[in-house]
Amino acid sequence: MAIAVGRLRARPEYLRVAAGGRKWAAPGLVLQARRSPEMSPTPSCRLGLTASRKVGGAVVRNRARRRLREAARAVLPEAGQAGFDYVLIARDATPARPFALLVGDLRAALAAVHRPRHSA
Repeated sequence: MAIAVGRLRARPEYLRVAAGGRKWAAPGLVLQARRSPEMSPTPSCRLGLTASRKVGGAVVRNRARRRLREAARAVLPEAGQAGFDYVLIARDATPARPFALLVGDLRAALAAVHRPRHSA
């Protein structure tokens, strides 16, 4: 079932996901995920995008965020889980990575963060 994708907008929302969520690094991106504190009546998740200056200048960072946004638009409605907040962080390879590989990175990262944890 396809879910709606909203946006994370405020810094505290990003910090909450980073502080208590699960994280997965892939060659083209880093994904952080955490269950959302607010449950909406419609099945939805929220997405935040970030690219630090390590990625490059403003033009390169904007390109990286646009590519991550399009990858999320292609993957999250089907592979994302309702009630979760996701933050996608651009890496050095994001702007030049082939789009198909970027989408594959996001699918693998989503599968990894939603995989049940092993209890020791």
